[in-house]
Order: sequence, then C-alpha cells, then structure tokens
Amino acid sequence: MNRAEGTLSWSPAADHPELLAPPVAQALSLAPSARVAPIDPTLADTAAFCEAYESAPEHSANCVVVAGKRGGELRYAAVIVLASTRADVNGVVRRHLDVRKISFAPQADAVELTGMEFGGITPVGLPADWPVLVDEAVVAAGQVVIGSGMRASKLVVDAAELATLPTAEVLALAQ
Repeated sequence: MNRAEGTLSWSPAADHPELLAPPVAQALSLAPSARVAPIDPTLADTAAFCEAYESAPEHSANCVVVAGKRGGELRYAAVIVLASTRADVNGVVRRHLDVRKISFAPQADAVELTGMEFGGITPVGLPADWPVLVDEAVVAAGQVVIGSGMRASKLVVDAAELATLPTAEVLALAQ
C-alpha cells in the first residue's frame, strides 16, 4: 500500500470535476499528476482522515491561509506543511511576508477569497497574487495528499509540483 494513498481508490482528477471546487478544477494543469478520491466529509480533518483511510501523516500536507498586516495593508498567503509538523507562522512566515502582525485568516475570509470549503483549502487554484509558501519537507515527501477545495474529497499529487506553482516558494517552515 502506498503510504500517501492509503486505502482509497484514486482516479485522474481531470475526470472528476464534480469532486473539486471550481477554482481547483480550473487550475488542474498546474498539478498534472493530481488524482482524486471521494471521502466522508466528516473525516476531512487531517488526523481523522489519516486514521480512517490509513494515509501516513508524513505524506499528508495541510494548507492554511494566513493574513498579515503592515502599514494598514492586509496581505494573504498560503502555507503548506506536512501534517506531522507545524509551521513557524510567527517567525519564518511573518518575516518572509514582511508583516508586523500575522495570524490565521478568519474562516469566512478564507472561504470567500479562495472559493473553497474550509477544511478542504488547497494550494492548487488559490488567488493568483497570493504567495504559496511550501515547506521543504513537503517537497521531499514524494506523493502527498492535499485538499481538493471540498471536504468530500482529497487529491494526491507529486509534491514537487507544488514547488512549481506560479507563486510558490520553498522554505524551511516547520518548527
């Protein structure tokens, strides 16, 4: 059994747009290896997903939306780390985005700005002007499970593709 894929049956994501949030479906060319699998939406949170579907946390990547302020300007970014680690949001991420104050974006803002469901937000299909900060351990993980933009499915992708997203930067983000 593949450590990322777990017990799920995966299909080419392009063949199942109904399992993807619209912005993700529109951006699939950025992640050509993407495959999708339906899941129980009550198991979308990473720990529950990994346990239920036997997917290794070190091959599951979380995408969080952060909001930082400097001089009255609000800046959004996506941060991608493995489920087995935590991002240094108040240190590395705050300094990299050159903001004085940073926090996780409010849920309603993250959903509205991304066009994705909370708990399914993914780096594929984010607003074009957002920095996408990818932890170097994610890229090194090989295949990783990420959100699909919806809670009712997941994507599995070659993690190296996340580093090639148009605004992606690979950094040492984990604490």
